[in-house]
Order: sequence, then structure tokens, then C-alpha cells
Amino acid sequence: MRILSWNINGVRTLPQYHPWNSFKLFQGILEHLKADIICFQEMKTSRTALVKDVAVPDHFDSFFSFPASKGGYSGVAVYTDTRTVTALKAEEGLSGTLQPKPPFQTEERISRSYPYAHEMDLMSSVEGESDAPSDLSVLDEEGRGLVIDLGLFVLINVYCPNETSDTRLPYKMNYHFMLQERVRKLVAEGRQVMVVGDINVCAAPIDHCDGHLPSNVETFYDHPARAWFQNWRHPQGEMIDVLRQFWPERKGMYTCWNTKISARDTNYGTRIDYVLVTPGLMPWIRHGDIQASVKGSDHCPIYVDLRDEITTESGKIIYLKDVMPVDGNAQRVPPRIAAKRWDEFSGKQQLLSTFFGKKGKAPATPQADSSQPAAKEVPPATKTRQSSGTRTASQSATDTIEHPSSIPESIDVDVGSLKPSPSPTPQPSSTPNNPSSQSSSSTAGQKRKLPRAQSAASKPAKKPKPGQSSIASFFAQPLAPSFSPPNTTSIASRSQDTDRNPDRGPVTLPISAADPDLDADYQLALKLSQELEAEPVPPAATSTKESSKAWSNLMAPVAAPNCTVHDEPTKLYTVNKQGPNKGKTFYLCSRPVGPGYDRGRSERLREEVNHEYRCNYFKWASDVKRESLSRATDSSSS
Repeated sequence: MRILSWNINGVRTLPQYHPWNSFKLFQGILEHLKADIICFQEMKTSRTALVKDVAVPDHFDSFFSFPASKGGYSGVAVYTDTRTVTALKAEEGLSGTLQPKPPFQTEERISRSYPYAHEMDLMSSVEGESDAPSDLSVLDEEGRGLVIDLGLFVLINVYCPNETSDTRLPYKMNYHFMLQERVRKLVAEGRQVMVVGDINVCAAPIDHCDGHLPSNVETFYDHPARAWFQNWRHPQGEMIDVLRQFWPERKGMYTCWNTKISARDTNYGTRIDYVLVTPGLMPWIRHGDIQASVKGSDHCPIYVDLRDEITTESGKIIYLKDVMPVDGNAQRVPPRIAAKRWDEFSGKQQLLSTFFGKKGKAPATPQADSSQPAAKEVPPATKTRQSSGTRTASQSATDTIEHPSSIPESIDVDVGSLKPSPSPTPQPSSTPNNPSSQSSSSTAGQKRKLPRAQSAASKPAKKPKPGQSSIASFFAQPLAPSFSPPNTTSIASRSQDTDRNPDRGPVTLPISAADPDLDADYQLALKLSQELEAEPVPPAATSTKESSKAWSNLMAPVAAPNCTVHDEPTKLYTVNKQGPNKGKTFYLCSRPVGPGYDRGRSERLREEVNHEYRCNYFKWASDVKRESLSRATDSSSS
């Protein structure tokens, strides 16, 4: 039997990676992991957002704990394969205060006693003050723990808090204290316990990528969380670190990496995921390891395998199937907090998604009985009226053309799309079989070819926009007028003449002939164009060459600068963190991070810097571009 633990960093992001994106259902992901009990941390979802194939996959019982108020944050889950293991009881949280409705009966509870705040030495939020929490339920509000009774042992799946700031440290430490107290009380009741999950603590310097540095070795256990964990682990404490038990001197056995700096490429990580067991379970543990090659998260899975049987000191053989019996009854009712017993998945409550899903095909409409009256048909006169209106529109468009034969070109025009003219619509004929009506009705909506002039006449002329027509004219040399400008001051007539004669060049008018109502910018453009005409036009070859060179210098990408230590091209990054610099780009040393890489003088002693890895080079891309343009200007002037 295999028990697997994995911080997946979001159940909705996991299927975006290979090979998980090749499975149509979440059950395929569970089957691919090849484990009988699967424990996930950081589900980052909520009960309302949980889809059915994730909540109740076939052949699995599932249990979840979500934050009470923060959606898409934290959250843990346990999946047990019903074909190989049976969950006897299940509870949400470690304090025993999270209860379903109605609350658990005594026989449904895993423990007889639970942690109490007054029995624990909790940390205060401010040193010297006694403001430690008096109710442990506040530590269970973030959906960080599940407790499952499997018969042979009690499984606890946890996602311990991370210390994101100094103010977060008391919450983190108090959660650790509550976890330790819950295990202590279970052991006092004679139970064996297995704790799996993300503890968010490095156990020893060997479990940290920079733990070997002299400055870290001396102060490694000064942090209160590391000191607590050292005292809880064997040999100081009662809990045995299974993976380190099998690999006592193995270096680089990390389970978490910082993906923002591509730390996984060089195995620059930490070990913060564990399988901890009480001593009575060690004879059942056959093997344990990490799965560093499995991608999809910033963590990798860890697992332990249980033996099928053990032999006691007296020579008695105990089989795993006897101490962890499997209930093969398909109608078995799982523990009450299982997702299969939720109202939305047990058939008691209709899901909101069903209102927006695709509905089944409507049943075929039965044929009408001969006794039923037939559907009322549209009178022929109505059809004639509609077709007559269409024909009138085409006639009106044709009458506006004086000389259609002078323009041989033609275009496709949808006669049905033409608007009727304002002339009075003729009255439809009272005779239903009017040949003209039938002809008009049969041709309505069909396309026919009309001359281009006719098409232009049927649409109102667009009102020309004053000023610059396109940005391209700013970069083109003005052309000399090919004919004398017309003696008119109307902007509309000039625009219409240009539209009707597209082959003619732009018309240049004297400033005095301009309309006084013209925009000042338009008058300035006319003046500048006349001044440019007076200047001698340089040779086309020289102008084109210089223009091409200028544009090349302006649009060419800026070359990445070299870092100061390795003298190698740097790499461009973008700020994604919220703040005033979000979206800005900057350059860093292109070498990967690794043990002893230069994190800056404030965070790394100079004698501990390993120049084999990334140096502390940093420069904003805007500064690099400014320096590049300055050098280009100096070289061109010289």
C-alpha cells in the first residue's frame, strides 16, 4: 500500500501541466499517481467552486477542508481508494471544533479528548503581552488539517502556515503547538499516528540549499519553528522522520523550489514536506522517497510504502488486510464529512451549474391530428405587398443614374438591402395571381450587378474629415500640383473632386483661399506643405538611405548588457509584483541560482559567495536604453 503526499499549489492549475493535461477527468490524475491514499495540500479552491469530477471521482472517497472566509487559498484534501482501503472516521481540523450539522455523535469522533488552549503554552502576538488565542478554532479557520481514522493508524494531513511576515509568526507557532498536542493525545489513547504534508519548516541544515554555509550552520536553530521541530523529531522527540530514516546522509533531497528564479533547474531548494510516524508504525514502513521528477507544482510528491505483512518478536505474522480491512460493499456509507454525502453531490440539492449546462434535445413534436385545424397561411396579398416594396426601392435607385452606360465597371449589390425611396408606395393588386407581383417576389433578396456609379448614388456621400487624412503623409514628400486648383473655397467640393478622381495628386490651396472656419492645425499643415515645396528635394537615393538608417537605429532592439562579474550577456525580466514598478523590465545575470549565489551584500557574506552561480548584477532596462541612445548620439556627432 502506498501513501502519497503532495502540495499541488492549486487543483485548478495542476491540469495545465504535462502529463496531467492529458487526462480528461480528475480520476485519471489520481490513477496516474499510483497510490492508495493521496493527500493534497494547497487546493486553492472552495466548496462552491469544486467541480464534480474533482469532488467525487469514481472508486475514491474524498475529504476536504477549505478556509472559512478566504476563497482560493490554502485547503487540504484526502482521497482514499475504496478498492484497497476503507476510511472508518474522518474529521475536519485539529481542534475538534469544526463540526458538521448536526454535530458528531460520540461514536463518530476519532478521539475522546482534543487540544485545549488553556492546556498549551501558546505564543502571544506581542512579546510580553498575554494575548494568546483562548479558542483554538481560529487556528482551524484556514482549512489546513484533516484527520482520518484508517484502523491501523490515524492519518493527519496538514498544511502548516508559512511565515510571510513577523506578525504571522505567532499564528504559525501556535498551529504547530496544536498539531503536537493533537498527536500527543492520540498517542495517550493508544493510537498510532502518521502525519503527512507541508510542515513549512526545514528540519536540519542538510535540508536547506544554503544550510552548509558557516553563517547558517551557527544560527540554524535560532528560529523558533526550527527549534520546535528539532525537539519534536526523533531522537529528541517521539516523531520519526521516515524519509530521513531511509536516507540519513542524502544531500539535495529537496521537495520545494522557488520557481520565480528557476531554482529547480539547479536543485536549489529546501525540504519542508514530511512523513512523520510514531515508533509503533515503523515496522510497517517498507520504503520512502521523494519524486523529484514529477512536475506540476513548486513542490514534488513524497511517499511511503507499507508492507503487506510483518512478523512480531514472538513469531506471529500480522497481515495488513487484517488490521486495515477493506469494505468491498459498493453501498457502504462513507464518513459524514465525505464529499459523497454533501447535499450537492448526493442528489438532495441541485447544482447551480445544471441551469447553465446544455439541455437534451426536445422530444419530436407529434404530428397534428386530421381533426385539428390547419395552420393559417399568409395571404398572397401580404407577400405581394412585401415584394412590391422591394421592387420600388430598386427602381428608385435606378432612376437616380443619368448615364449608367458611361461607366463599364460593375459591382455586386444586394437589392434587398437597399432602402425604399420616399416616393409613395403603390397599392398592391387585389388579384392574387398578378404576374408582376410573382416576378418581384421571386427576385427579392437576390443579387444583381449594378454599375459602380449607381452603387455610389444609392449611398450618401461620407463627410470628409478636416485635417490630416493619414499618419503616412507626415513621412512622405509633398507632390507638386498637377493642375491648377479650382477656384472655390468649399472643403466639401474639394473632397468630392478627390473622391471622384482618385488618380489625381493632392490639391494645394493658397492660404488666402482657405475657409476662415478651418481648424488652425489644418491651416498650419497647408503652410508647412507649401514651405516644403519651395525647398529643393534631395536626391531620392540619399534620402532613402539616411531615412532607413535613422529608422534602423531607432527601432533596433537594445543589446543586453554584460554582467560585471562574468562579463556575459544578462537576461531580461519583468516585475510582476503589485506596486509602482509592476510591468517594468530589468536585467539580471543570466547564470542560474545555486548554493552561495550572490544575493547582495545585505543577505550574503562576501566570503561565502560562489561565483559559479548568479552574481548580483541589476539594471533597469530603461537605464540600459538611455545609455545606448546616448552612445549612438555621441558616435554620430563625432
